[in-house]
Amino acid sequence: MTNSAQSHSGGPPPLLVSAIKKILRPLVKLMLSYQITYPYIAGLLKSIYVDVAESEFKVAGKRPSDSRINLLTGVHRKDVKKLRAETKVANVVPSNISVGAQLIGEWLGSEEFTAANGTPKPLPLKTSAASDTGFDMLVAKICKQDIRPRVILDEWLRLGIAHVENEHVILNTGAFTPEKGFDEKVFFFGKNLQDHISAGSQNLLGSRRAFFDRSVYYDNLSENSVQELSKLANTLGMQALTEMNKQALKKQRADKALAGAQHRINFGIFNYSASTHNDDEPT
Repeated sequence: MTNSAQSHSGGPPPLLVSAIKKILRPLVKLMLSYQITYPYIAGLLKSIYVDVAESEFKVAGKRPSDSRINLLTGVHRKDVKKLRAETKVANVVPSNISVGAQLIGEWLGSEEFTAANGTPKPLPLKTSAASDTGFDMLVAKICKQDIRPRVILDEWLRLGIAHVENEHVILNTGAFTPEKGFDEKVFFFGKNLQDHISAGSQNLLGSRRAFFDRSVYYDNLSENSVQELSKLANTLGMQALTEMNKQALKKQRADKALAGAQHRINFGIFNYSASTHNDDEPT
């Protein structure tokens, strides 16, 4: 526990509670939309409390006892014992998402697949004498297993990630964030929000180096101004993401042979707008 956390041992800081309520409000709205009730989420929270207490609040590197977890979380000892005995299910990235993200990262980050201005080239379906950078070549470079390019293309067409024009595959997006496909969108929803909240939480705890976590906030704007600023945010955001992808791809290639190459980074940019009288906060 950090000094910052210890200073509030008499009770949770009111401002932190207020901030957590703001975070939970849109989540509760989403959960109610998908029939995730309070009893269901209460049981889920109980297991997460136990898991976090067990993995993150060790003393001298030792596994905490049931009694200590009960003290930390308020979860009954019988429930703690039962939950700790349950088999943990590993979080596995779905293969279509893993492959898709790697393909788009390569397409946006490699000089052979980008134009002089840095934009992704339209790729012919098949590599030929006229073009040595076809979509099939991109797939072969990333997919070591036997996956036919047509299988990936059909899935991308379904998700709205790419389209075909004049026998060329054209990328519609600058990252694997499909406009369609609920499972795919849910995966990135969880992944990105988890990392964003983790960065903000570490900044509040002050136990490690501060993570960059900034935003530009303005109100008293007209709807037209918000629309114009949203377009600007999309343009600037995609420029930053594309450049970050290029640099990260280069470093990943260089670091593959290093023994300590076991770290990850998640860089994101968000844009949100709403009426000040119709927001996800209570008035």
